[in-house]
Amino acid sequence: MTRLEQKMTALKEAGRKALIIYITAGATGVKETVGIVREAERVGADVIELGLPFSDPMADGPVIQEASVMALKNGTNLAGILDMVCEIRKRSAVPLVGMGYINNVHHYGYERFVHDFKAAGMDGIIVPDLPHEESKALRTICAGEAFHLAEFITPGTREARMKKTCKGASGFIYCVSNNGVTGVRKTDYTVIGAVCKKARSYTKTPLAIGFGIGSPKAAVEAAAYADGVIVGSAVVKPIISGNRKGAMELIRAMRTALDQAY
Repeated sequence: MTRLEQKMTALKEAGRKALIIYITAGATGVKETVGIVREAERVGADVIELGLPFSDPMADGPVIQEASVMALKNGTNLAGILDMVCEIRKRSAVPLVGMGYINNVHHYGYERFVHDFKAAGMDGIIVPDLPHEESKALRTICAGEAFHLAEFITPGTREARMKKTCKGASGFIYCVSNNGVTGVRKTDYTVIGAVCKKARSYTKTPLAIGFGIGSPKAAVEAAAYADGVIVGSAVVKPIISGNRKGAMELIRAMRTALDQAY
């Protein structure tokens, strides 16, 4: 099994929920990003979703958009992120999943991207603007390298499409809690919960709910319907505001709340 599969399996066997934390690569500098990833793991993150900054992050709300702009102004590019991943791997085995847009991957080259990032120590990629119907080429390359390409389900996913997206899914399936962009908001998780329940009949791949989770209470509510939760804007906002300590305290509080609830 891959690092990601091992982690998700171990958590499930222990009856625990996965806490997946998104961090924008390079928003506060290369060295600090590496330190943030290591510290996030230490305080309770099970998986790190490493954001690959892009000039038009269509799935992201204002916080992560701002973080992407900061990262690009810092000169962050895929070559620099490769170095970050290598540096993280020197001291950590935490599963790392990239989150980026197809433009970046396409221009780098599908085969080259998967080969280089897998060699550096990344375990997979999330590409929110690549529909399943258009992902065959990248999926085939990823499958050959044991490199996970995340599939998505949303509140609007129809059952026929769910069968297709779930069939070959690996790592975890990204369950989008609401129709919109990333960002903390009040969310009724029973909506995506019903979709997750249907998905269970088509896959054994772990389900992780993301979008909108901003507090330990919200993490617990979302985790009731899935194997894990994905937290981005609520952590990125204090980081880019210079409050790294606050971000770590939130991660620790979420980890504690999830462990107490489940």
